[in-house]
Amino acid sequence: MPTLIDQLKAIVGAGGWKTDPTELQPHLTEWRGLVFGATPILVAPKSSKEVSEVVRACAAAGVAIVPQGGNTGLCAGAVPDESGEQVLLSMARMNRIRDLDASNYSMEVEAGCVLADIQRAASAADRYFPLSLGAEGSCQIGGNLATNAGGVNVIRYGTARALVLGLEVVLADGTVLDGLRSLRKDTAGYDLKQLFVGSEGTLGIMTAATLRLFPDPGETATALLALDGSVDAVLLLAKLRASLADRIEAFELVAKRIFDLVEAHIPGAKLPFDEAYPWYVLIETATGGDPELLENALSNAADESLILDAVIAKNATEADNLWRLRHSIAEAERHAGVGLKHDISVPIGRMQEFLIRGEARLAQLMPEAKLLVFGHVGDGNLHYNVALPRTMTPDALQAAGSRITEAIYDLVAEMGGSFSAEHGVGRSKRSYLEKYRGGPEIDLMRRLKKALDPQNILNPGKVI
Repeated sequence: MPTLIDQLKAIVGAGGWKTDPTELQPHLTEWRGLVFGATPILVAPKSSKEVSEVVRACAAAGVAIVPQGGNTGLCAGAVPDESGEQVLLSMARMNRIRDLDASNYSMEVEAGCVLADIQRAASAADRYFPLSLGAEGSCQIGGNLATNAGGVNVIRYGTARALVLGLEVVLADGTVLDGLRSLRKDTAGYDLKQLFVGSEGTLGIMTAATLRLFPDPGETATALLALDGSVDAVLLLAKLRASLADRIEAFELVAKRIFDLVEAHIPGAKLPFDEAYPWYVLIETATGGDPELLENALSNAADESLILDAVIAKNATEADNLWRLRHSIAEAERHAGVGLKHDISVPIGRMQEFLIRGEARLAQLMPEAKLLVFGHVGDGNLHYNVALPRTMTPDALQAAGSRITEAIYDLVAEMGGSFSAEHGVGRSKRSYLEKYRGGPEIDLMRRLKKALDPQNILNPGKVI
């Protein structure tokens, strides 16, 4: 290891490595502070060539590498294990936007680019990159692609997988796979880039990507709606889709208890209603030049008693304030120490059934537990979190948590859904992948891993 560390320092040069424990600490702690790791060195290459050389050196030494982006993941997929024998590879210095082709609606970016910087660069060229999530000010596009991130605009634009046209990837032997094409149509062989999107750095290290851009959606309308029940959100979405079609950019369901946490822990956060309601929906639509489009659609829904109250943003500042409430949820939950987190998805047509059956199942297992639900109803993804009584002992909490999580995941599987919708598998959900995706599916994943990473040096212990 000492010889390897010297080699790595020489490859990345001054300013490209860290070994001081204090400087390393933020990189060794999972975002929620639940998982901790160790490493002898963090290296931060500034080019794909340097990444290749780092991988070759580690492969020759038989030492594992853990790629890390903004370290905002929630499944411990970017943190090394506790052995102190894995090299941490940060993409932070690979943060250039290499090219933006407005006429082709594409841009080429390095994996360490912060998502918000990509959004701004697209906007400056009168284009739109739709991936948007609460951590966009610090998460990196490499991590977004590695976990196939979703965010709030999936209903119209799809997940990260749908937004990538090409990839540059460093393989486990140091080979650089240059697939940075910007084509919409290409049937020349296997679509190799999709092997790496969602693989969480276990099959290769993404160093750059060609991204799909879209026309600027123009004027949008944003509203926060108050609802009586979560099931009403499913009915409301169906109603609004009939009148708004694909103009719906986002449709977010949030329980009152969640916004209570936001108001309690985020300075300046306040709901714009005089009274509290059980459930809320945050909706954003493209207006298509009709400023009353959303208001008229909501009026029709209100006539059917699907909406109890509504606030429509009058300007961009008010819209930003509404979205700040939504994007602050993860931070508020971290401050509150919320218990069980479940990032699940079910077919949209069965969302209503899941909400009813899930609540009934939780009430049966532990009546005193509280549901803390929010998510992207429009794409079938819910963050179905559960707060357990604080009076329980640690052992009782762990036992109850395991029972509740398995009961929820069993229901999700029964309904044809997934226990991991957009956060990935990482380290914390690996056992559930084995349980719910067993047989030929897991076998094929293992064969792919062995073929592409025979030494098992790329993010070992994650996913499978």
